[in-house]
Amino acid sequence: MDLYQAVKPTILVVDDTPANLALIAGLLKERYTVRAFNRGAKALMAANDEPPDLILLDIMMPDIDGYEVCRRLKSNPHTHQIPVIFLTSKSQVEDEQLGLDVGAVDYITRPINPPILLSRVRAHFADASHARTLRVNNEYLEFEVAKRTRQLVALQDVTILALASLAETRDTDTGNHLRRTQHYMRVLGHSLMKHAGFSNFLRPEMVDILYKCAPLHDIGKVGIPDRILLKPGRYEPHEFEIMKTHPALGRDAIENAQVTAGEMLGFLEIAKEIVYSHHEKWDGTGYPLGLTGEAIPISARMMALADVYDALISPRIYKAGMSHEQAAQIIVMGRGLHFDPAVVDAFLETSRDFQLIAARYADSESDMQNKADYLAQAL
Repeated sequence: MDLYQAVKPTILVVDDTPANLALIAGLLKERYTVRAFNRGAKALMAANDEPPDLILLDIMMPDIDGYEVCRRLKSNPHTHQIPVIFLTSKSQVEDEQLGLDVGAVDYITRPINPPILLSRVRAHFADASHARTLRVNNEYLEFEVAKRTRQLVALQDVTILALASLAETRDTDTGNHLRRTQHYMRVLGHSLMKHAGFSNFLRPEMVDILYKCAPLHDIGKVGIPDRILLKPGRYEPHEFEIMKTHPALGRDAIENAQVTAGEMLGFLEIAKEIVYSHHEKWDGTGYPLGLTGEAIPISARMMALADVYDALISPRIYKAGMSHEQAAQIIVMGRGLHFDPAVVDAFLETSRDFQLIAARYADSESDMQNKADYLAQAL
């Protein structure tokens, strides 16, 4: 069966002269479904309601001339991809140039030569078919790339949460600590985006990465012996020295993962910054390197405040949690000493958000009891 007999393409013919419409319809009807209109306005409505495969368009019409019809077709998202061929008695070069300028793919002058008209129409259908094939293929590729990207992001998120949950099972903190700190990081990030010293780094996509990587900040604690990690109260000096190795342990674990993956994944670079440097202090008295000021990565400066704030307000088996006001006072006292002054200012600006996050993800009595039971078995 002939392809054109199986599925006939639709051609919309627009001409205000009945004889012209009849002539063109007679030439095309064997191979195409022809829809004829004698006014530009009617043709525009028809094309929008049921877009044809091709439009043959006269220029001189009483209501809207063909140039304006073409302009409107090309400005309408529903019709802008329909090929338009001008079929007119206007034969000046400038007329043809204007027709092509407003978006037509071809310009045929009268008197009509039937074989040439049919040949030009077939050629444009072939071009349109090829363009549709390319467009469908591109859309399919875009869909597959987007699908693959979603899968990779989901895998990344699951990997981060799995690693963070592993660290949490061996710590005195509950899982809610991880949720709270990542939300603190997001709030700080959005506030600091407005700060001149942070805006180049803290793009929206970077704030999302910080949010996702924050739960990894203490992953190195999986390498700390239980007798030290799970000890209630203060550490002895030699115990604290062992505890201070957890940032390097966490960094090394992430670096090993990068080597295995064979790629320097951006989010893992940020994770390493947070893990390795979140115990550094603005005045240089932190660890493991004793970095000062802006030598400390921005991500780690933010994590330092988020982590300390949560440690202050959160009850532990061996201590009660502070009020928000008490914790905020300690953080303000650490401005320029423990913490980056700009990060403290962002904290004060978003103080209410911190309170809401702390309340939303507060540790329940059952959370605390489950953690106490675990510690009792581990020690």
